[in-house]
Amino acid sequence: MSREIIEALRQIEKEKGIAFEALVVALEDALLSAYKKTPDAVEHAKVEVDTETGDMRVFQLIFPDHIDVEALKVHDEEGEEIGLDLTGVDMSEVERIEVTPDNFGRIAAQTAKQVILQRIREAERDLMFEEYVDRVGELVTGVVQQSDSRYTLVELGRVEALLPKSEQIETEHYDHGGRVKAVIVKVQDSTKGPQVILSRRSDELVRKLFELEVPEIADGLVEIKYVAREPGARGRDGKPSPGRCKIAVISHADGVDPVGACVGPRGSRVRMVVSELRGERIDIIPYHDDAARFVAKALSPARVREVIVDDDDKSATIIVPDDQLSLAIGKEGQNARLASKLTGWRIDIKSQQQMAEAEADMDFSDDDLTGQCMAVTRNGKRCPNMAEAGSRYCSMHADYVPSPEELAAREAADEAPPEAPAESAAE
Repeated sequence: MSREIIEALRQIEKEKGIAFEALVVALEDALLSAYKKTPDAVEHAKVEVDTETGDMRVFQLIFPDHIDVEALKVHDEEGEEIGLDLTGVDMSEVERIEVTPDNFGRIAAQTAKQVILQRIREAERDLMFEEYVDRVGELVTGVVQQSDSRYTLVELGRVEALLPKSEQIETEHYDHGGRVKAVIVKVQDSTKGPQVILSRRSDELVRKLFELEVPEIADGLVEIKYVAREPGARGRDGKPSPGRCKIAVISHADGVDPVGACVGPRGSRVRMVVSELRGERIDIIPYHDDAARFVAKALSPARVREVIVDDDDKSATIIVPDDQLSLAIGKEGQNARLASKLTGWRIDIKSQQQMAEAEADMDFSDDDLTGQCMAVTRNGKRCPNMAEAGSRYCSMHADYVPSPEELAAREAADEAPPEAPAESAAE
C-alpha cells in the first residue's frame, strides 16, 4: 500500500463525513480477508496499516494456552469467520510474527477495492441512520419525487423518505416537484439505508407548525396542552370533507394571552398554519384546570349554558340553548367528538328543552340529595352536581352566598335549598 491510499481515505473523510479511523479499520479488515484467500495463509493473523506511510504488514498471532481463541472469532451473517475480536486481549502476551506475502500488494488490490466501497456504504448508512433516528417528531420540509397509490417519495436531502398512504390526508394531492411539510414518525434501519417514515395526519404536525409560526410557543411562554384532530377525508359520495382540529393552549407568563398569541395579528399566524394544512379548520381553546369550564370551552363555537360533571365516570352533560344544539354537536357529531377527544371526558349534549323534560321526571327526595349541591337554578330545579368536599355547593356555584333571609327560610323549610342563578361554565 502506498501513501496515495491514505490520502484517498483522508479525502473520503472530508467528502463523506466518515471518520478516518473507521476507514482504516475497514481497510485492514478487507486486507485480512484478501490474505485469508492466499495459499499458505496462517490460521490467526492480523493486518496493520501504517497511517503515515501507507505500508501494510501481516502478522501471525500465536496465543498462550490460557486464551480461548475460539471465543475471539468473529463471523459474518453467513457464518464465515472474518477475523478475531482482540479488544479484551492483552497483546503483550501474544507473539507476533510477520508473514507478509511477497505478492500481497497485487492480491490485495484486486479484492480490497470492493470491500472498502462496501464498508464506505455501510458507514454512510450508519451515519444517516444516527442522524435521523434522533429526529423522530421533528418537522421537515421535502420535495415530492414520486407518488402512487401506495406511498409518496419525499426527498429530504441525503435521504428519500416515505409518506405512506396511511399517513396521507385523503383530500390532498402531492405533485412531483412540490414542497411538502411533514413530521418524522419512525426511522428504521435497512440494508439500503435508513428508512424514514413521514406523516401528514399526526397531531404532532399541528404542534410543530404552531411552534414554527408562534414565537411564544417556541420560547415556552405558551404551551399546547392537547391536540384533537380529524384530517380531511372523502365521504361516501366521493366529495372531499375538510378536516378540523382543536388545540388547548395555556400561558406560562403573566400578561400573555395564549389564544391571542396563536391567532396572531389579524389572524396571520393561525392563517399560515391553516394554509399549510390546506384549509383544515382550527379551533383554539384556552385550557382550564376546572373540568366544567374546559369542557364548555372545548365545544366552541357553540354557546354553553350549563355543565354537569361526574368526576367518578369522567363524564359531562352539557346543556346548550335550543338553537345551539346542532352547532354543539357538529356535522356528523364532529364537534362533540373532537371536544371529547381534546378533554378526555365523555360528553353528552342536551338542549334546554331536553334537559327540562328530563328534570321533570327526576325525583328530588331527601334520601337522594346527600352530598348534592344545595343551589337551585332559575328554572326552579336543584343543581344536580355533587357538592365539593367541605362545601354545600359544587364548583360552579362555589361563589354563591345566601342572604340571611334565605338562610332563615332554609331553616324554616327544613334545609330546603336556596334559589341560585344559573351560571355558564363558559363564562
